[in-house]
Amino acid sequence: MTTAGTTLVIGATGTTGSRVAAQLTAAGHSVKAASRLAGPVAGAGPVRFDWYDPATHATALDGVDRVYLIPPLGDPDPAAIMLPFLHQARTAGVYRAVLLSSSAIPAGGPAVGTVHQALPDLFEQWAVLRPSWFMQNFTGTHAHARSIRDDGTIRTATEGGRVGFVDAEDIAAVAVRALTDEQAPDTDLVITGPEALSHDDIAAIITEVTDRSVVHRRLSYEQMRDRLTAEVPVEFAAMLAAMDRAIAAGAEDRVTDTVQRLTGRPPRTFRAFLEREMGRTGIPGSGPRAAVDP
Repeated sequence: MTTAGTTLVIGATGTTGSRVAAQLTAAGHSVKAASRLAGPVAGAGPVRFDWYDPATHATALDGVDRVYLIPPLGDPDPAAIMLPFLHQARTAGVYRAVLLSSSAIPAGGPAVGTVHQALPDLFEQWAVLRPSWFMQNFTGTHAHARSIRDDGTIRTATEGGRVGFVDAEDIAAVAVRALTDEQAPDTDLVITGPEALSHDDIAAIITEVTDRSVVHRRLSYEQMRDRLTAEVPVEFAAMLAAMDRAIAAGAEDRVTDTVQRLTGRPPRTFRAFLEREMGRTGIPGSGPRAAVDP
């Protein structure tokens, strides 16, 4: 690893951003922690940053040479705001960028897929993290966590499709290597946990670990889309419901060696993740804010 340079972590109070900032500072790296409220992050210098307020961009970029990018949440066309910022970052001296995308979105695909496609031409060194769906989606304030807490259900349109759910701590560990190794990966990295599980499997594990009955309720695409519109814009809700439909068709039924290969340790299992969270919060559905994105 190299300790030179300062990393701008966008979304530094969010699910992966907070963990990336914490792991970087713990390893002795200099970090500017960017968020809309410039909230404190241990060991990092807070800076206000709002994707939709260009007046905040220059100050955030001052003195940094690498950046961890969290797209604006819920925006179906993030490229419109992100690409001008990335050109500004390159001009300001940023040479390495690591973008958080999704295993469900390839280069050139919808939403952040356009940014993914543009990244190699913008920066000397780069990586695109394409994690599978977060284990944290079953804790905190995510809809799954609330429905587990409220009525013991997980509602999806995934049918029996399986997903390589991954812990955000493991995603952050990969991000840290991509940001600080002597050479960036210069590729996209599909990040999964060690096993592919259906939502029926997830419900069964939660039931076993917490000793409270949890079941998976299977919804249609239309039911899932309409349910999500209560939380996110309709276009984004339709995209998320379509991802559920893709899971049902087998699109996420895979595991990769990315965490092991880049960090030297295996990714955490869902059972181990849940037992850790139980130790922190006592019940699923309470505790740190979970990701809305996959």
